[in-house]
Amino acid sequence: MIHGLTQFAEECFTFAAQLVKRHPQRTTALITALLLGGTGATFAVANLAPDASDLPVQTLVESVQTLPVQAQTAAVQALAMRLYRSDTTRSTDTAETLLKRMGVFDPQAAAFLRADTQTQQVLLGRAGRNVTVEASETNTLLALSARWSPEDDGMFKRLTVENTPAGFRSRVETLPLTASSRLASGTIRSSLFAATDDARIPDAIAIQLAEIFSGDIDFHRALRKGDRFSVVYETLEGDGEPMRAGRVLSAEFVNAGKTHQAMWFQDPLAKGGTTSATATPLTKGGYYTLAGQSLRRAFLASPMEFSRITSGFKMRFHPILKAWRAHNGVDYAAPTGTPVRSIGDGVVEFAGVKGGYGNVVVVKHSNSDSTAYAHLSRINVKRGEPVSQGQRVGAVGSTGWATGPHLHFEFRVNGVFRDPLSMASRNETLPVSASARPLFDKTASQVRTQLAAAAHMQVGTAQ
Repeated sequence: MIHGLTQFAEECFTFAAQLVKRHPQRTTALITALLLGGTGATFAVANLAPDASDLPVQTLVESVQTLPVQAQTAAVQALAMRLYRSDTTRSTDTAETLLKRMGVFDPQAAAFLRADTQTQQVLLGRAGRNVTVEASETNTLLALSARWSPEDDGMFKRLTVENTPAGFRSRVETLPLTASSRLASGTIRSSLFAATDDARIPDAIAIQLAEIFSGDIDFHRALRKGDRFSVVYETLEGDGEPMRAGRVLSAEFVNAGKTHQAMWFQDPLAKGGTTSATATPLTKGGYYTLAGQSLRRAFLASPMEFSRITSGFKMRFHPILKAWRAHNGVDYAAPTGTPVRSIGDGVVEFAGVKGGYGNVVVVKHSNSDSTAYAHLSRINVKRGEPVSQGQRVGAVGSTGWATGPHLHFEFRVNGVFRDPLSMASRNETLPVSASARPLFDKTASQVRTQLAAAAHMQVGTAQ
């Protein structure tokens, strides 16, 4: 029987093939009708299923056990809220006013700060120190920390006051600063300092900019509206908080359409160095053009960062002797305590008291050149001590024959007095050594990228 069915199926298939070949259009219509009819048939069969409302309904009830949240709720309630606030100290601060400004109301903490010797010495009455407090939800003091960097030695100090089970305790620590780089740029509208203020660049960086390019740009008379600058500089931080500005790493200044560029570079293979396997000392470094030419001047333009000339190298009526006499130096007016720096490398030839000079430091720079810094209130160096350009040798005062606080500055060549302003303009050319050239070129390429990024920031801001 199966054989018969198979033979019948083969005959039907053959007949269908012949039919499709003879009448293709009619056969296609017939198949379409059959398919549509099949769909309708399927729909009809589906409608024959039982209605959902006729199906039996069952209700299942299960008991659910709640999670043990009481312990978690108690733990959340036990969590203490910590409040953190930061501010800067003022010279008029007392324990009470400082804590009140920080949102802390804690008589016991105030009493401790008043009585604690360390807090009295390094915090209260000291302006400009970063303070952070940690307070409870009831505004009582849990901890206080203050940070400051008293010296330019790469370190900072931190005062910590903590509320311990045994009462308040304080300690002072000395810790290293960490350096990070920042990019900034600006456009001259009125003055350099106004532009750097707008760009939130520290004044110390603005001063460095002026000194770096002082040999090429007269920042008092040659600046023009629309001049622009870009700078990459260090920020020295303590516990992640900015403490002081570091060194300018690279800079670009466009003055009257002319571009000036500079970068800081230390030559590890310079003359006098060593290339032993155990040490490769760096020279003190300096600023170079990106082509490798030194920008370092033999002498700084001034022995002080902030100053004004009150008496030049000329004849004058002496305010104490009441007679006309030659003034063999330049006087700079400045408040007592203003740092005085050596304008060049050298060795301290004299440091002490000398007649009308009062406290004076004399630095020998070469076989013929020497400089003198007189009327100092403080001397920071000793005779025979080597000093480097920019190093602090003392502070402005009014010792000796002086009517008020100022610095008397002299420049001598073979013992003969010379005008300090003209001598400070002398330059020296120190190109990068040939052995350090590959390292310099690699660094200069990176500097170009950084300065381009800083300049792009300025363009984006202007747009």
